[in-house]
Amino acid sequence: MSAPENKQPHVTDGTMTHSLSETMTFLHENLGVERSFDIIYRVIHVGDREACLYFIDGFCKDEIMNKVLFDLMQVTPDKMPENAHHMSKKMISYVEVDLKNQWNDIITGILSGVFALFIDGYDQCIMIDSRTYPARNVAEPDKDKAMRGSRDGFVETLVFNTALIRRRIRSTDLTMEIMRAGESSKTDIVVCYMKGRVNEKFLEQIRNRINSIKVDALTMGQESLAECLYRKKWYSPYPKFRYTERPDTAAAQVLEGHIVIIVDNSPNVMITPISVFDILEEADDFYFPPITGTYLRFARFLIAIMTFIITPLYLLLSQNINYVPEVFQFILLKEQTNIPLIWQFLILELALDGLRLAAVNTPSMLSTPLSIMAALVLGEFSVKSGWFNSEVMLYMAFVAIASFTQASYEFGYAIKFMRIITLILTAFFGIYGFIAGILVLIISIATNKTLEGSSYLYPLIPFNGKKLSYRLFRRRLPGSLD
Repeated sequence: MSAPENKQPHVTDGTMTHSLSETMTFLHENLGVERSFDIIYRVIHVGDREACLYFIDGFCKDEIMNKVLFDLMQVTPDKMPENAHHMSKKMISYVEVDLKNQWNDIITGILSGVFALFIDGYDQCIMIDSRTYPARNVAEPDKDKAMRGSRDGFVETLVFNTALIRRRIRSTDLTMEIMRAGESSKTDIVVCYMKGRVNEKFLEQIRNRINSIKVDALTMGQESLAECLYRKKWYSPYPKFRYTERPDTAAAQVLEGHIVIIVDNSPNVMITPISVFDILEEADDFYFPPITGTYLRFARFLIAIMTFIITPLYLLLSQNINYVPEVFQFILLKEQTNIPLIWQFLILELALDGLRLAAVNTPSMLSTPLSIMAALVLGEFSVKSGWFNSEVMLYMAFVAIASFTQASYEFGYAIKFMRIITLILTAFFGIYGFIAGILVLIISIATNKTLEGSSYLYPLIPFNGKKLSYRLFRRRLPGSLD
């Protein structure tokens, strides 16, 4: 097949012309057809006119392409439609067909996997969305597991993720708005919300922020988008979004009036606006009876507080033995301290993150034996060698295990940073440093704002007793029978 003649097309306004030869010249130069093996084009005859197909190898479904080609081959000169609109309506037996005449839209569509048909004499391109992306099964996510509930999870394919939410909310108020960001990546972004329940002013802010993003590519998916959407107080460790891989969690948040942002190529969806109470909620709270769900919620709150306070409190009591009642004297150090306690805690804080990073990169077949080895070597032998005291190892082991009760990695690290600050303040200033560390935590959370601009502690600050009770206690569903 010969390439089109090398002549400059007349596309000064970014709109395609009636000339197929000019169109092919323009696309060959801008798509790099001769350089990239997976960009395919084919010249055919439709009726009494010449036509050309462009598509990406690997994105288009072969059986659909064959069916479309068969339909086009059946067009006779006397039945040739006069324009692209009539062609798409009468001669192409496929559902997802669109017409475009702007080059930016056409090129983006082709690179996204859409099947593009150009016919000589037509000033519009017929875009046939027959694409299919490589995708894994919608299996339960490893991170957001639940003891009960559905076992499906979001994947990297955008349309699958929107379908999983549509499956749960069969309402005409459910809206899926698609946008794009990134000059090179042109990443698809879907803003999902319930019309009539969402804050319209905040929704408009989200639209404007996404449309105003000026970056080359969203290289890290939803995290890149999060940093583009919220540029104020970037140093705050508290998350502005809640991330989940569970469709049931996302659907529940949409029904509550939140906005769910779905980014293509990412199995996590972003939920906003969120408060600290939203972060500490989990699906299991609602898959068990109200009394059990309330207990699980309170247990999660209590464990979050304990992961922050237990090591600074032990450091304070070890420095001030007179604060320890006689009945609790057993918690004090029994062995000689070779390294100051503050340094033991700080070293173990870093070591725990090292072990976590090592676990991520460890092959699954080796994870169990290496975990046993790490427990023996870093646990028993580090105490016997005199580097750490057994009491310090015990409390840090509790912190390491308890941190997994939080579904949000970002919130877990925020608590970790506040704990390290409190440890350092306690080591230098004793009881005053301990109190100052707690105040730093409270003030940092109380002064933090959601992406919407409301309080991070709402409905506690500002106080709303009715909504706070719903946040603390698992209630029966509205409308349940007495």
